[in-house]
Formats: sequence, C-alpha cells, structure tokens
Amino acid sequence: MCGFVGYVNKEKDKKDNIKKMADLIAHRGPDSEGYYTDENIALGFRRLSIIDLNNGSQPIYNKDKTKVIIFNGEIYNYQMLREELIGKGYEFLTNTDTEVILHGYEEYNEGILDKLRGMFAFVIYDTESKEMFAARDFYGIKPFYYAKMGDTFMFGSEIKSFLIHPDFKKELNRKMLEYYLTFQYSAGNETFFKNVYKLMPGHYLKYKDGNLEIKRYYELKLEADEDKTYEEWKEEIREALNDSTEAHKVSDVEVGSFLSSGVDSSFIAANSNVDKTFTVGFDDKKYNEISYAEELSEEIKTQNINRVISKEDYFKSLTNIAYYMDEPLADPSAIALYFVANTASQHVKVSLSGEGADEIFGGYNIYQEPFVWSWYYKVPFPIRKVVGKIAGIFPSHRGLNFLVRRGKKLEDRFVGNAFIFDNKEVTKLLSFKRETNGFKDLTSEYYDKVKDKDDVTKMQYIDFNFWLIGDILLKADKMSMANSLEVRVPFLDRPLIEKARKLPTKYKVDKYKTKKLFRDIAHETLPQKVSDKKKLGFPVPIRVWMKDEDVYNLIKGKFEKAEEFFNTKEIIKLLDDHKNGKKDNSRKVWTIYMFLLWYDVYFGGAR
Repeated sequence: MCGFVGYVNKEKDKKDNIKKMADLIAHRGPDSEGYYTDENIALGFRRLSIIDLNNGSQPIYNKDKTKVIIFNGEIYNYQMLREELIGKGYEFLTNTDTEVILHGYEEYNEGILDKLRGMFAFVIYDTESKEMFAARDFYGIKPFYYAKMGDTFMFGSEIKSFLIHPDFKKELNRKMLEYYLTFQYSAGNETFFKNVYKLMPGHYLKYKDGNLEIKRYYELKLEADEDKTYEEWKEEIREALNDSTEAHKVSDVEVGSFLSSGVDSSFIAANSNVDKTFTVGFDDKKYNEISYAEELSEEIKTQNINRVISKEDYFKSLTNIAYYMDEPLADPSAIALYFVANTASQHVKVSLSGEGADEIFGGYNIYQEPFVWSWYYKVPFPIRKVVGKIAGIFPSHRGLNFLVRRGKKLEDRFVGNAFIFDNKEVTKLLSFKRETNGFKDLTSEYYDKVKDKDDVTKMQYIDFNFWLIGDILLKADKMSMANSLEVRVPFLDRPLIEKARKLPTKYKVDKYKTKKLFRDIAHETLPQKVSDKKKLGFPVPIRVWMKDEDVYNLIKGKFEKAEEFFNTKEIIKLLDDHKNGKKDNSRKVWTIYMFLLWYDVYFGGAR
C-alpha cells in the first residue's frame, strides 16, 4: 500500500515541488520514495513495502521506458496475469503487481481494468505521446483526487499534497457543507476544496494537452437470480468467501486482522487463520468489546492485541484525525478505527477488515423495516404522512422515529446508513444562502436506476454508492494509512460481489434476521452467539461524553464562534437539549463539531 501525487504543466524544474508534495503523504509510504519528471509531468511516490520488498520501488518503467507507472493498492490475481503476459512475450524485472498492471496496459489498454482483481488507484504516463491514463478500483477502496487550476493538472492519493503547489488556490467549497449536514461525509464527486474532485469508483481518466476525459468502466448492478435454491446459493457464496480470504492473505509480510464483536470481522479473523487480531474498546464497559475479542481469539487460536481508549485519548486525537482525513467526516467510529490501526501497525504491516459485508449481504437493521412493519405499509400513504408529521413534533424516540420515516417516501428519507439533518433543518441551521436543493441533487439519479426494485434492494444500492464509498471505505483508507498500515477488505472482492449481487432479497434479510445466508455460513466457523449477533456498529460513547462538563464546554466554545456558517443559537440549542436529556442530538452535534474542527485545521491553521 502506498501513496502518490503528481501534476502536469510546463514548469521547467519540477523536482523540488514534487518532493515537497510527496513528503506530505509520507505516512502512506515510509519505506521508500521515488520520482519521475520531464518537461510535461511530475510523479511522486511513497512506498509501504508489501510485495517484492527489495525490488518493488516505484515509479516502474516498461522495457523501453516509454511508459511509467505509479500505483497504490494490491492486485490479488497478479501472478496469474503475469504468467499470461509472459506468454505474450513480456519480460518482467520485478515480481510486483505494479509491473503487471503496466504491461497489462501495454497489451490491453483500458481493457486491463476488467482483468484486475483487487483494490487500486494508479497513473500510467506515456513519455512519447504525453498522455496520462489513471483509474480507480471498482468499489472505491483506494482514493484518487484531481484538480485543474490554471495550467496545472494535479492528481494524487490525498488532497493535502496539492495544497503547497504554487498554482493551488485553496477555497472552501461551501455548498458541500449542505450535503455533509445530511450525509455526515463529503458525498458525490466534489470535495470541500473548490475545484478539487474525486475520481469516482469504477472510472478512469485520460489527460493530454489540457483535455480531460473521464469514463465509467464498471457499475454494480443488483439483479436477483431466483432460480437457485438456498443451499445452492450457500455453497456458491461459501466457496467465494473462502477464495477471497485466501487471495487477500497473499503478502511478503505478516497479515493480521481487526476484530470487533460483529460477525463480519469475526468471520474474517476466524476464516483467515491469522496469528494476530487487533481490538480497541473504551473505558466505559457498555462500549468495550475487548473481552469478547479475547474470548473469540482464544477459541480460534490467535493472539488478541488490544487497547483501551480513554476520553482524553479520543479528544486529543481529533485534530490530527481531521488532518489525515482531508475532508470532514462525522462518523465517531473513525477515531476508534484510527486507534485500532495504530495498535495493529506496531505488529504487522497488513490487516484484514470486514468492510462491505453489510452492503452486499443485507446487514443493516433498517433493511428489516419493510418486513417487521409490513402491516403498516398497508396503511394508505397520505395517512402515514400525516401521522409522521405529528410524530415529528415529539422528542426523538425509536417508535416515533419509525413513524416519521414511514411518513415519507423512501427517496425522501433514505440517503444511506446515516441521515443527520433533513433539508428543512439544514436551511434553518445555515447562516448563508443555500446553493443546492439538498441531498436529492445527488441521490435521484441512483434511485432512478433501481426504481423497479424492492425497498431493500434500493437501500442497498444507495448504501453501496454513498455510505460505503463516502464513509466506510474513506475512513478505512485514511485512518489505516495515517498509521502506515495496509487494510484489505475481503468482502469487497470482485468475484465474490459478482455472485452476491444476484442474491435474492429473501436470502439476505427478513423480519427475524439480517444477512441471513451469510450468517448461516459464518455459523459453520463461529459460535452461534457470534454469527447471530445483531448489528450494532462500532459503539462509541460520545452521547455520554457530551453531557460531561469538559466536553460540553469544548463543543460550546466552537459553536459560539461558528456564525460564519451557522445560526449559533440553533446549534447551541441542539447541544443544550442533548446535555439536558431533552433529545439525543449527539450525532447532529458531532456532525457540526467535526466540520468546525476540520475547518480550523485546513483554513484556520489549527494544526
């Protein structure tokens, strides 16, 4: 796993600039660095050595040095592709997956993308034609950002490396705050930095002579195959899971595994036979999974290495985490992930993790609502709408929240696994005039693609295209790489997903259970109390801490000075109502606070 940065312009001497830019992402690759510059382009690379430790430094060139590549990720079928390319006459100077991509591009052009199995973001530059080709993996496991400012086209693994380029103009993209307040992350292809964009998953770009071309090469389609029996599906998915786990263990360094109390990470840890697992918990017993992890690790005969995070640890880390994240993220579990990655990095260079299982196998509790409350769906929508509005008047409560949600159409209330502020609330909170119509600007085109599907499939599709990319995988990459640790996600293996995407809804979720088929497979490896454990998410006690005087005052101090963005009376009221027990506003308060903290880091010099 690594990091890269580069830019295209006619500047004569690029060596000093590109090294400074690459130094800003040294945490992604502390083992070595490498550069390529000519009159047109500068490429910088930082390496975390995983495969071919002695010969894998980048950039890597083809035989006649007419093409050069920088690559971040892992290709799990590179050895098979290498043999295929050797058969076509290509000579290899390394045993790296990087060189396989390069020669694969020489042979197949962009067609190589459909042959890759893994996670990746890479750039290939043709030194003769001066064309740059870049691509991002199918599901967005690895990041890729780009920006065109003046005559300079910049690209890289993290936005922070752009900031010191002389042509970079740092401006806040204020409209992203409107989306962020609903999603709790930066959704869509724009970023919080004006004119900086994400290359979206399953896309590639070409850049030459100032012209940028972007195309989609892969799109997930959820198409149920109703012809197979449950047992046939179980056999196919079990085989694909085992194959993926084995593939994700290929490494020239030791591989460990994260372990929480959930079935996903437990299955990966047990199925992979790693020697070490890593867990964090909090000093509040209600939010501590360490005893569970120790018990399971003993049962599956691995060593569990763990750490207790104190409130002081948590809050001291926030400024650094906001910096490493590049953009604001209000998921409290991101900080816990930072600490578990830090713990793991002291023992291994690679760790497996359970991201993606919920999205593809139907794991979120909200997916059960169409089944648990099927009788309520029979109530005419106009009546549900009125009931929902009345329920919304009262303090937040699980039963009332259900009535509020069911009083809205799915596309008006579901934007992924998190929904923080609705459009009316966003307008009320902001101190400036809105530039967008709200979250539907982003979600509508995705709902249109699944308009003929059932509600569970629609929610899965939205989660896969928003929540998974913008929250789950973003924090997995940024928090692991902040600690120079590679995280691999076996559930997001393309061969596995190509099978699982056809799994019928009835085999994924019902009124009694989420991830039905996957849990049945997991039960063959794990104790039933683990395989049947209800989805909890990563428990973080921020709702408790916010009522403590020190945390309350810390947040209030930020809120009182936030008039540039917010109606301060409104946001302080959210905080006070939470502290006084009137309403659980913890996620809303945290979303605002993390934006303000991030803004201070990147625009106020807080770090």
